[in-house]
Amino acid sequence: MASSMAAAASYLSPPPVTAERPTARGCLHFPSAPASSRFLRLHSAGGRSPANRKPRYLRRAAKVVVAAMADPLKVMIAGAPASGKGTQCELIKAKYGVVHISAGDLLRAEIAAGTENGKRAKEFMEKGQLVPDDIVVNMVKERLLQPDAQENGWLLDGYPRSYSQAMALETLGIRPDIFILLDVPDEILVERVVGRRLDPVTGRIYHVKYSPPENEEIAARLTQRFDDTEEKVKLRLQTHYQNVESLLSIYEDVIVKVKGDATVEGVFAEIDKLLNSSVDKKEEMVASA
Repeated sequence: MASSMAAAASYLSPPPVTAERPTARGCLHFPSAPASSRFLRLHSAGGRSPANRKPRYLRRAAKVVVAAMADPLKVMIAGAPASGKGTQCELIKAKYGVVHISAGDLLRAEIAAGTENGKRAKEFMEKGQLVPDDIVVNMVKERLLQPDAQENGWLLDGYPRSYSQAMALETLGIRPDIFILLDVPDEILVERVVGRRLDPVTGRIYHVKYSPPENEEIAARLTQRFDDTEEKVKLRLQTHYQNVESLLSIYEDVIVKVKGDATVEGVFAEIDKLLNSSVDKKEEMVASA
């Protein structure tokens, strides 16, 4: 009886107030204190305790995981003929690993193959006009939805070019993180286009003033695109500006103008800064989710 009463008393008697050793969280634990004040956090003069700080390799690993979880980069880029868009696309692709999708290349492939769509497209291109939407929309849509573009992100080059094309992408839920618009004065654009030449053997683009061929053999075989004349480029410029204006209402929150008359390196440095900012925002959104 005495032993049972002593046992019962031990449950009713308050335990002695003792402070346990600091826990891993840097606290002293007082079991008998009220629940609201049972833990007393310790603060060291140097901030967080070294024992509690994650190793650097773990912090790096966490950053990699966040980057992997973020949506892939989605970029649109537009520019007038000879604005340097193709060169910048190659630099973006090399650094960010996105899939480069050029509406112009897709169209030229159709023309080279002599398909019905290619023949129709050529008629408009020879007049310096844009190709109608129905020829391009499905082709671009299917390319954007392929696995490599979905996994690695995409760089859509030269598309959309009209309000209706942009709306078609919006309807499909295809929207960029950033829309880069290269801005170059007209007189520079005309000079670049008129002097542009193509090597049909290598596919390399030369310019009679800025990037002449290395020797006479190459110079002799260079050709000029049928629409690289002053008259036709001015028509294309007029059409380009009209269609850029029509896109502003759709992409006004993501469109950024970049001066394209600087050096190649200077233009890319500005683009790189913008894309890095987009990537950082994506990672921040994942980390805070």
